[in-house]
Amino acid sequence: MKQEKETKVEEVANEAQEVKQETQEAKTEDQEVETQATEEVNEWEKKYKDLNDSHLRLMADFDNYRKRTIKEKADLIKNAGERIITDFLPIVDNFERALESMKTAEDVDAVRQGVELIYNQVMSMMKSNGVAVIETENAPFDTEFHEAITTIPAPTPEMKDKIVDCTTKGYTMNEKVIRHAKVVVGA
Repeated sequence: MKQEKETKVEEVANEAQEVKQETQEAKTEDQEVETQATEEVNEWEKKYKDLNDSHLRLMADFDNYRKRTIKEKADLIKNAGERIITDFLPIVDNFERALESMKTAEDVDAVRQGVELIYNQVMSMMKSNGVAVIETENAPFDTEFHEAITTIPAPTPEMKDKIVDCTTKGYTMNEKVIRHAKVVVGA
C-alpha cells in the first residue's frame, strides 16, 4: 500500500508537473502571441503614420500647385495685351511720322500711299495675331458672322438673302467672332 501511495503521489506529482509545464507552455505561447500582436500593432501604426504623412505631403503639394497656377493665370491675364501692344507700337510710330509729314506735304498721293502702308502694316499685325476679316461681298447672310442692320429689295433675284452692302467690317480671332459684320441684306 505504501508503494501504491507512493506511486499515486508520484503520478499526482507527475500530473502536477505536467500541468505546471502545460501552464508554463501556455503562458509562453500567450506571451509569444501577445508579442506578435504587439509587433503587428506597432507595424500597422508605423504604416498608418507613413501613409498619413504621405497623404499630408500630397495635400500640401497639391495646395501649392493650385496656388501657383492661380498666380500664373492672374499674371497671364494681367499681361495678356502686352504682346499685342508691343506689336502695335511701331505702327503708332509710323502714324506719328505720317502726321508730321502731312504738315509739310504738298503731294496728296504720297500721303495716301503712306497711310495705305500703315493700314497694310496694321492688317499684317492683326493677321499675325490670329485676327481675320469676315468676308461679306456677295456672301449669303449668316447670323453666326453677320448682323443685319436693314433689308432692302434685292437688286437681282440672285442677291435675295445675300449681303448687298457692308457698313462695318467684322472680325474673327482664332476662328471666334470678336465683332459681327454689320450688313444690309437683300430681301
